[in-house]
Amino acid sequence: MRLSSRKAEIVDILKATTLNIACFVVLGWLFAIQMVTIPFLAIFWALSTLILCGARMAIRLVAGRIRIHGKDLRYMLILGTNPRAIEFANRILARRDRGYRLLGFVDDDWPGLPGLAKAGFEVVSDYAGLAEYLRRNVVDEVAIYLPFGSFYRHSFEVAALCEQHGITMRYNSDIFGLKTARWRAEEFDGDQYIATYTGNNEVWPRTAKRLIDMAVSASALLALSPILIAVAIAIKMSSPGPLFFLQERIGINKRRFKIFKFRTMVPNAERLIANLEKQNEMSGPVFKIKNDPRITPIGKFLRRSSLDELPQLINVLKGDMSLVGPRPLPVRDYEGFNEDWQRRRFSVKPGITCLWQVGGRSGISFNQWMLLDLQYMDEWSLWLDFKILAKTVPAVLKGEGAA
Repeated sequence: MRLSSRKAEIVDILKATTLNIACFVVLGWLFAIQMVTIPFLAIFWALSTLILCGARMAIRLVAGRIRIHGKDLRYMLILGTNPRAIEFANRILARRDRGYRLLGFVDDDWPGLPGLAKAGFEVVSDYAGLAEYLRRNVVDEVAIYLPFGSFYRHSFEVAALCEQHGITMRYNSDIFGLKTARWRAEEFDGDQYIATYTGNNEVWPRTAKRLIDMAVSASALLALSPILIAVAIAIKMSSPGPLFFLQERIGINKRRFKIFKFRTMVPNAERLIANLEKQNEMSGPVFKIKNDPRITPIGKFLRRSSLDELPQLINVLKGDMSLVGPRPLPVRDYEGFNEDWQRRRFSVKPGITCLWQVGGRSGISFNQWMLLDLQYMDEWSLWLDFKILAKTVPAVLKGEGAA
């Protein structure tokens, strides 16, 4: 793990110590162990994390000093002579504490090779001579930096050679250079895959998010039932028409679902929207006007107080939505999107509240709204969800941006 970063090592230690503490909590609860108290566990977690991090950093420091003086070196060969391969070689040479000695590059003849020599690097073999080179030289690791075309021609042969010689192989591809996507290795029925994804796609945090959604939405529906009943009575008494406004919205990866909202408009509001297009105050494909004539008197109060959004807790409980996530847009709005980068917001489950609602709500442009949604996705964590939920309450009470 010479190439792993300090940050990655610390994260691994945090995961390990936190998992151990979780096991202690479960065992303490199951067997009523008196010494397993919250203060004890907190101190134990902090001390074990600090000691392990300190020990690992000390080992890194000592090992780095040894390698700088030419001991404990690993001999590396790089396949490919493209700019990314050369950039990797420069980084390896600059980090002497990692303990690598660069043997050179492997590639077939091509017009760019003279430039490689000018940079101080040497091509020690072509692909046909690689097997012979490995037989006659000390090689600990092979790093593959091949574009897709060359990769398909040479990768299996190189991997097989490394396997036969017991040499560590590192593979890097252009696919790992995507701007926002992350990747992980997966296995299915013996086949190996590289999966790319955006945002935080780890199983346990996502599972915890879903469990929190279910628990909070069920509890909120029960606790707020008197308010829900009062709102329902007010709607039915103030205007004719259905109690709920059901509309098809775009969910995760463009799945469609029916959203639940208390009706705040006249029954034929959807048919009247064409006559109001010229009054749209929102940039982009989204339709929004501040003084919408379709809104009923009780609807104005419900929107200003955000009480009309409460039935969406049913969508959260069903799994169509989450408590926190990009707002679900109507089909009409989605079909008006003309930038592909904006569509990435649909790769996560929509929510009742998100960054744009606590950071200005309706008073921002469409592009700013999309950028905030993408920022939420790229920075997502359970802690971020808790912060957004905490900020949503005062934003709702102030009526910021409410239509």
